[in-house]
Amino acid sequence: MSPVRRDSRLAIEGRGLLLTALLLSALLLSTRAVQGQTPILDWQVLLADPDPVELTELAGQYERAIGYRRDYGRARQLYCAAARLGHLPAQRRLAWMYANGLGAPRDTDLAAAWLEVAATNGDLKARRFLAFVGEPVVRRKPRCTYESRFDAYAIAMIFGQDWDTTTDPERQQIASWVRRLAPDYGLDPNLILAMILTESNFNPKARSPANALGLMQLIPSTANRFGVKDRADPIQNLHGGMAYMRWLLSFFGGDLRLSLAGYNAGERAVEKYLGVPPYPETQNYIRKVLRAYGRDNHPPIKPVVEPSEVMP
Repeated sequence: MSPVRRDSRLAIEGRGLLLTALLLSALLLSTRAVQGQTPILDWQVLLADPDPVELTELAGQYERAIGYRRDYGRARQLYCAAARLGHLPAQRRLAWMYANGLGAPRDTDLAAAWLEVAATNGDLKARRFLAFVGEPVVRRKPRCTYESRFDAYAIAMIFGQDWDTTTDPERQQIASWVRRLAPDYGLDPNLILAMILTESNFNPKARSPANALGLMQLIPSTANRFGVKDRADPIQNLHGGMAYMRWLLSFFGGDLRLSLAGYNAGERAVEKYLGVPPYPETQNYIRKVLRAYGRDNHPPIKPVVEPSEVMP
């Protein structure tokens, strides 16, 4: 057989194999659809268990057509979900989309509303962008308002616990203590309440297998370090946990994610990995606290210790 005829035959066989593979893929997808097993898309997974950084990264891919077909509606949905978690880059990017009319009519007032939120939380880029956009003609609430099949997801995803609606007397008492004590440490009471929910579920007697005890799950070494004599006493436990969290926020330059990682795994583990340690428990802990807190940053605090010399 001549080389030309052999190459032609191979090309025909190759096309046949490709066609067979495509037919099998189509059959598999149709079978899954019939059985109700539609494949889960990346964005659906993220919205089910949101991480603001991952949401923002995926939104950028949809906005810029990196690995996905450009979809401004999907990008806006993901940015909005991350923005509602208090992620400053998502708030800025969402404002950019509104200010430039990407995928929807231009709305500088809505852009300004999101920029004001980010600027209030100390974002310098948002302040400069707000000065460029200008003060809103009509003040608006920062939300996703354009009607599309995507916005319903983002609008519904308002995270953060409403701590004032509980009817449990014990939780009400604990919340009252936290709101009274947290400002003494320069801490947002809602952050401490989110940590208590995640640490002990508001059980003052909670004890872990690692011998962490109380509302904020203090281990003996941490209790000794911050002057707690009786870890079982809820007030002392709160003082110790808040003192440690203030120290961590100061040590990690106000970075809330690193501070939470330090609270769960210890500050040395954070320094060892130059970031959040690759421990599933720690990563899940951060995600749960941020979700209950409703934001991923904390207002600036007065430093009580020199910042880490190891962290970049």
